[in-house]
Amino acid sequence: MELRQLRYFVAIVDHGSLSRAALVLHVAQPALTQQLRQLEDELGARLLHRSAQGVTSTDAGKLFYQHAQAILKQVADARAAVAQSTERPSGSVTLGLPHSISGALALPLLTAARARYPEITLQLTEEISGSLTEQLKSGRLNLAVLFDDGQLGQFNSVPLVEEDLMFICRPGSAFAPAGPAISLADALASTLILPAQQHGVRPRIEQTARGAGLALDKVIEINSIAILRSALLADIGATLLPVAPVRADIEAGTLAAWPVEHPAITRSVTLCSSRNIPLTNAAAAIGRLVRQVTEELCASGHWPGAALAG
Repeated sequence: MELRQLRYFVAIVDHGSLSRAALVLHVAQPALTQQLRQLEDELGARLLHRSAQGVTSTDAGKLFYQHAQAILKQVADARAAVAQSTERPSGSVTLGLPHSISGALALPLLTAARARYPEITLQLTEEISGSLTEQLKSGRLNLAVLFDDGQLGQFNSVPLVEEDLMFICRPGSAFAPAGPAISLADALASTLILPAQQHGVRPRIEQTARGAGLALDKVIEINSIAILRSALLADIGATLLPVAPVRADIEAGTLAAWPVEHPAITRSVTLCSSRNIPLTNAAAAIGRLVRQVTEELCASGHWPGAALAG
């Protein structure tokens, strides 16, 4: 198996066509077809379905595509690590952010990276936290912001912030508390719109509830922040979330947030990298920048509900 075969295969999948991939790669289509056939023969599996409309991945092809992407990225990182200097780091860095964090961190980080490290190409990917963990394990991400659920021992991790979860719903809603805060028991008794159990804030809510001898009652599960926000605006229920993902709505008065008490719910936000794949100079520089931008956002109040860890 050769690296060029991996590059060819990834290009074919990305472009959905042998002919388009051949044009982009500047390779004759018969040669591309031959390399693909050799790869399939070596693997003993068909990777692509071919039709007049183009190509689509088989189940084996989808699995191999993920591994091929990770291998090609690690090869590129290895080359970049040799060529880079610590004074002027350059190259590509891929950072994963959970949906509920990107609203606070993504734009300030991109702006800071362009100003501080113009020779680094920073690629941000926004995913559910479970997907980010798998991509970081496989090497498809250099860095990821994850929530410390006690299971991050497989990664190098640096605590960033402790973030408060708030009770959020429409102002004047039947779900809205009467006072300036709401107890966890009353919050859990409401109709709550939350991510599924393995995603986002849900594990932390479940853990805090169990510690207080409480349980969730009525839950509507929605994993998309955008859809969850729409459900809140439609007054289908309330949620327990950090303020950052819906900050614009709270500032506009279309949503309102109340502190949760007895007990409060917080989550630990952590910057993680692989223990097995060394960081390039560029990735290490972006890691330092993430911490710096986080400190600035907390100091200025532009990451509401967050306090620096430690």
